[in-house]
Amino acid sequence: MKKNKTPMEDWIVKRTGLTSANQRSLSTYQFKKLVEVFEYAKANGAFYQKQFVDQDLREIKSWDDFKLLPFTTGADIKKNPFSFLCIPQQQVDRIVTLNTSGTSGKKKRLFFTEEDLLKTVDFFDYGMRSLTDSSDRVLVLLPGQAYGTIGDLLKKALARSNTTCIVFGLLTDLDAVAQVILRNQINCIVGIPIQVLYLSRSKAECFKQIEKVLLSTDYVPKSMVAELSHKFRCRVFNHYGMTEMGYGGGVECEALNGYHLREGDLYFEIIDPDSGSPIEDGKYGEIVFTSLNRIAMPLIRYRTGDIGAFSTDLCPCGTFLRTLKKVAGRYANRIHLDHDNYIDLSTFEESLLGDENILDYQVLIKNNSVLSIMVNFYNQNRLDQKISRVKEILVAHLSVNKKDNVRIEVEQGNLCKPDQMVNSMVKRKILDLRKEECNG
Repeated sequence: MKKNKTPMEDWIVKRTGLTSANQRSLSTYQFKKLVEVFEYAKANGAFYQKQFVDQDLREIKSWDDFKLLPFTTGADIKKNPFSFLCIPQQQVDRIVTLNTSGTSGKKKRLFFTEEDLLKTVDFFDYGMRSLTDSSDRVLVLLPGQAYGTIGDLLKKALARSNTTCIVFGLLTDLDAVAQVILRNQINCIVGIPIQVLYLSRSKAECFKQIEKVLLSTDYVPKSMVAELSHKFRCRVFNHYGMTEMGYGGGVECEALNGYHLREGDLYFEIIDPDSGSPIEDGKYGEIVFTSLNRIAMPLIRYRTGDIGAFSTDLCPCGTFLRTLKKVAGRYANRIHLDHDNYIDLSTFEESLLGDENILDYQVLIKNNSVLSIMVNFYNQNRLDQKISRVKEILVAHLSVNKKDNVRIEVEQGNLCKPDQMVNSMVKRKILDLRKEECNG
């Protein structure tokens, strides 16, 4: 069946003023903007004045020259976020402070002007057109009460296409959400993967009317997509983004084959996480982006820590835009045990969240040979059997992946009230107790 071309293409062509709708013209536009943002950031931001003290704008004549520029990291922002500001503080319209697990007390803060936020509304408008139109009724299970939050921007975007949008906020009350779905004839949900999965399993009857789901903010397991697709016959779309990008980065089209990126506002690269060198299309590495049009806080060659790859195939929708394969997790959640032996959180996401008895879990690394898995179940019936089943699943998986020397301990978690499960935007992670012991 022929797929409709992603609405992102026409939007990007119009926004960038391309005379030809092809990758070469877009690349020319992006390079011009990269040189401009380099000049702007160096002239107006204390961080980039220092970062680029030895770089001359006149020396950046090609992509190879650009890819020699130093990277920006999250640690740079946490160290002194205000050094990234390129405008007076009184001109900032929104400040976002990100929750982190660090103990240093330093916070990662991101700054936006109204114009920066409106660019995100633009992206959300056309990105959502891949899955919604004015006949849909969308429920957003993301923060949205305050100005400039994800839900607020999504509601403004959907209003442009006359699409009904109700922003509920994070999932804290299952019964209340179920009532909203039924009362408002909701047929599309936007939310955090683990929360949407929890809702679908806990309120399956009302979830049956959901035709489309857009999952965002965290890794989306294939097992979850398969369950939602097969059990409820709904189409599951993925969104890729982070606050540093201005929330939105890319979204899947009808082909559900990977993300089409916000290439008029962002330039993406894939690099080797160790050497920093570019990686060819088709191979996985670390995703890096540069903001092309940000006013308050442009970021140049920002290392996301996300694992991704550009597809070598054209998307079935027929767009000339590049396709980023679905993000395969984060390097921070690829925990090394010894030498080349590592554990990846995505392994647990796929194997455990596919078990419909499991509500949630937490992985703890005690030492190089012991993994402790704290598991929360939907109910406590036959608890010993369920714990044994989890251990069997993980032991079998680790054996297949030649990690037979890793011992698995499975215990019941301490989540007593499932309704209060995940009232948070913090990304899921493996807890490495070895680091705590070293720090202690």
